[in-house]
Amino acid sequence: MTARRGVWITLEGGDGSGKTTQAELLERALLDDGRTVLRTREPGGSDVGHLIRDIVLHHRGDIAPRAEALLYAADRAHHVASVVRPALERGEVVLQDRYLDSSVAYQGAGRVLDASEVRQLSLWAAEGALPDLTVLLDLDPAVARARLDSADKPFDRLEAEKAEFHTRVREAFLTLADAEPERFLVVDAVSPAAEIADAIRARVAELF
Repeated sequence: MTARRGVWITLEGGDGSGKTTQAELLERALLDDGRTVLRTREPGGSDVGHLIRDIVLHHRGDIAPRAEALLYAADRAHHVASVVRPALERGEVVLQDRYLDSSVAYQGAGRVLDASEVRQLSLWAAEGALPDLTVLLDLDPAVARARLDSADKPFDRLEAEKAEFHTRVREAFLTLADAEPERFLVVDAVSPAAEIADAIRARVAELF
């Protein structure tokens, strides 16, 4: 009998939208259901990714937009090959914070590169791999900034960008979701965390 392929779920949204909270709640629910869960993230979900994450998020100088997009793609190529695919082949649930949709939104719209080129670069890097479900936590950038300010921690390079940048990112995420409604679940990130978690669990249950 052929082993069942695992399930791949990604969480997307602007900084401060609550991805970490929802990932924790979903992981707990999946574990309670007896699933084996691998939590990971991009960038930084592999040994090579840790090094790339430090460059793209914490490098003190400027990084050319195309160089930034290539660094994210390099992280993605290694992450999918060394972490995601092996876990799916083992039949696990991969629960991932950010994937190629973030590159299209942040490097495409945010950095004003060609979104289709950024997407194709990521698809090439990941050998065409797409998640079974992408949860988009949609939040007004002004509300997100207030949340980040209240967290009282240093901003990384992307969090520190101006409001116009984050507005373009949000619009790009929503455009991506409109283009692939069968893959995306869009939730209002202003809603109570428990209400959001219920909506996500209901959609995830359909995958099994």
